[in-house]
Amino acid sequence: DLMDLKDETKETQDLYGLSDEFPNTRTFARECLLARRLVERGVRFIELTCPAGNGDRWDQHSNLVDGHTKNARSVDKPISALLTDLKQRGLLDETLVVWGGEFGRTVYGQGGLKDDYGRDHHGRCFSMWLAGGGIRGGTVHGETDDFSYNIIKDPMHVHDFQATLLHLMGIDHEQLTFKLQGRRFRLTDVHGNVVKDILS
Repeated sequence: DLMDLKDETKETQDLYGLSDEFPNTRTFARECLLARRLVERGVRFIELTCPAGNGDRWDQHSNLVDGHTKNARSVDKPISALLTDLKQRGLLDETLVVWGGEFGRTVYGQGGLKDDYGRDHHGRCFSMWLAGGGIRGGTVHGETDDFSYNIIKDPMHVHDFQATLLHLMGIDHEQLTFKLQGRRFRLTDVHGNVVKDILS
């Protein structure tokens, strides 16, 4: 029953992009629509993956214009539909949506001096977005320098991010602590603070 979408209206199917001419949009549209149906059935954790066939998904070291255009076309409409659909059904307030790519990427070019080169891996800065589930909409947290190389304002370490996600799920990360070899470990290692600026 979950996988059978025949009871979804044409309006809903079109909203997600199930009839889009681009195959990867249709693929991700189905993932997003199934995600909404899983949420309705009380599934607590759902992970979606950008469709393959766009070069190397978001991990492109060349042909950025072509690859990222296809990636964006694959996911933009279905993600927008998922957020809209969850909100219309009164489910967005209790559903935390987290989007992230592979990891940080440099903004400067990698490779030769041609029009369509790539970007290298970058461990210092990484952009993500969150929606619903206790997040204050329209909030931007953190800032990099003009080269997106270093964080210059409001850094959020991965441990802070994890502590904040756990908080949004009703879990105090500091309460889940055990002592090992003289250190007091928790789900966020021995670090992490809830970033309250992004909470509604």
